[in-house]
Amino acid sequence: MTLLRFLLVAFFSLVGLPALAEPVLTKYLAEVPAETLVPEADGYGPLDATHPVAPVLKDGETVGWAFITSDFVSTTGYSGKPIHTLVVVDKDARITGLKLVKHSEPIVLIGIPQAKIDALVQAYVGLDLVAEAQSGGTGHDVDIISGATVTVMVIDDSIVRAGLKVARALGLGGLKPDAAATGPSFELNPEAKAASDWTTLEGDGTLRRLSLDVGQVNEAFAALGDERATARALTEAPETTFIEMQAALVTQPAVAKAILGEGEAANLAAWLQPGENAIVLVGRGLYSFKGSGYVRGGIFDRIVLIQDDVSVRFRDKMHKRLVAVQAAGAPDFTEADLFKIPADVGFDPTKPFRIQLLVHREVGPIEKLFTTFDLGYQLPQQYLRPVAQPEPAAVPGAAEAVAAQEESAAHQALWKRIWRDKQVEIAITAAMLAVLTLAFFFQGFATRSERRFYWFRMGFLTVTLVFLGWYANAQLSVVNLMALFGSFMTGFSWQAFLLDPLTFILWFAVAAALLFWGRGAYCGWLCPFGALQELTNQIARKLRIPQWTLPWGLHERLWPVKYMIFLGLFGVSLMSIEQAEHLAEVEPFKTAIILKFVRAWPFVAYALALLAAGLFVERFYCRYLCPLGAALAIPARIRMFDWLKRYRECGNPCQTCANECPVQAIHPTGEINPNECIDCLHCQVLYQSTSKCPVVIKKLKRREAVAASSARNISGHPNQPKPQPAE
Repeated sequence: MTLLRFLLVAFFSLVGLPALAEPVLTKYLAEVPAETLVPEADGYGPLDATHPVAPVLKDGETVGWAFITSDFVSTTGYSGKPIHTLVVVDKDARITGLKLVKHSEPIVLIGIPQAKIDALVQAYVGLDLVAEAQSGGTGHDVDIISGATVTVMVIDDSIVRAGLKVARALGLGGLKPDAAATGPSFELNPEAKAASDWTTLEGDGTLRRLSLDVGQVNEAFAALGDERATARALTEAPETTFIEMQAALVTQPAVAKAILGEGEAANLAAWLQPGENAIVLVGRGLYSFKGSGYVRGGIFDRIVLIQDDVSVRFRDKMHKRLVAVQAAGAPDFTEADLFKIPADVGFDPTKPFRIQLLVHREVGPIEKLFTTFDLGYQLPQQYLRPVAQPEPAAVPGAAEAVAAQEESAAHQALWKRIWRDKQVEIAITAAMLAVLTLAFFFQGFATRSERRFYWFRMGFLTVTLVFLGWYANAQLSVVNLMALFGSFMTGFSWQAFLLDPLTFILWFAVAAALLFWGRGAYCGWLCPFGALQELTNQIARKLRIPQWTLPWGLHERLWPVKYMIFLGLFGVSLMSIEQAEHLAEVEPFKTAIILKFVRAWPFVAYALALLAAGLFVERFYCRYLCPLGAALAIPARIRMFDWLKRYRECGNPCQTCANECPVQAIHPTGEINPNECIDCLHCQVLYQSTSKCPVVIKKLKRREAVAASSARNISGHPNQPKPQPAE
């Protein structure tokens, strides 16, 4: 393992799916009574012979089937360990009972109350899996809990996907089991030809149309049974075109050339990456399929592509506007657009799909009602060609391999969906890292003005606290490090690592910074709690609260405390990661940053006590107690560069930097301790100060003396008589 990879993974517990000798369900059937899931249930029946499910019995009859999500899909959470949820689904494919039976999520263990997570899980009771199958898993809202986004997303994904697998396997609610294809499969035929005129393309099915008039839309809203919708019916003539929307799959080269023209088809081919697909949508009428509320960075909320369990909502980066379609005889459309279908969503261009159009009607100042219409599409057979299938028996373990690939693809789709949803946060974080990197590389210029640099630092720390901390919850923790070492025994998975985009980016930045600058880049600039300490200390200074400077001997002996705390936590984690996570409450990060002090009073009192100490001793917690800082200081010894400039006079006789260092990281002898330095760059401000640094002041006086001497020489000797003017 390379050094960089070690630094990256040395803070995360990332594990693959565990290899279990028996279903997880077996263990929890004995621990969770059936009546806690389904009221008045008598118990469980014997495990199914072919699937890890157990019937739930009531008066001798089966009223549902119980299963553990981890037996069917990956449930690896932020901790790197599976989140086990016990679910009961009835004959109509509705979820009738749930219980979160096991997890190792640190934010839930020691942050968010368990009751809050239990309430979130119970909200899935009544979920209709048939509707989820039809909507591609998007037929419900996800209630995100602040600070536990990853955990909630994994729980939601595992409940829906595992529930659909069970419902299909048992044929519940009319859902059909997934069966291996017995007929020929198909692929796009790049040699196929397409007609060049619009009328023929419509006639042979290359183009599919959804036409709605005002009368049809009014009837659809009237059928909702809400009098407000009827009262606000459209007043145009019933035969007026509400929307005419047409679609075509332009991944097929011949279709792209026929509709878009040669030039635009070539641009489309360059735009699409391997495995990606694209559709063209054109429309006219009173209603727009894009909507006027769309803004860059947002989502096209009026259309969604659905194919079996796959659903695709299009974002700005998946969209290109067309000037016009090129097929002969094409009508005049008011909007024409291309939409890209990502490669990782599981879309099959050879199978039927539909474009679902969402139509809204305002029924109040801020309230709307919605109804949907579908445009079905199937690429005509003329654009496809059969693909020979290998005999199943020829590939040992083929079924297991396919299942593993499907599960990996589903987990990959989950983390990519999370990244797409956090594009704005990712961009802001990347900008912060870019600004900080420039400040470090050009620190001589950045620290030239003491006043400007002070406000730059205060502004950056404010953004770190408010955005990275309180808004994005991107607070790194020693819990990440402790959990990793348990994962080395069971395997490494990038999938779990990528579930939290900002955490991934920050740890990658930390790893790079350790090579260049040491731990200070994170501790001094990107740690939200560190920023909170420094900002509150600055306020204390403005209020003239006295600042205490510990004697050097005591200060030096308190340094090792944080290393002992880290080693103690690490030792406990080797025996019990759960116990170590509880002891990691020595970090006040979850209380002060993730939960914003909304927590039981002992935790709040502890965090406030540390902040209070920091009012008198700047960054008290960072200096003496932070196990994360200690953990970063150990690999920081490998840094390759020494950026902080020093004079030979530093430490002997000058003590200015040592006296003014905010965390006393400069020894009386003048050298900077890289294990304790937070790279605040205050010493570099002093290095150029014309009012504080004796070396700079001495140089300036020497220059002034030389300049004065030169001026005298130019004007002549002071005792030489001045020349008299001529008469």
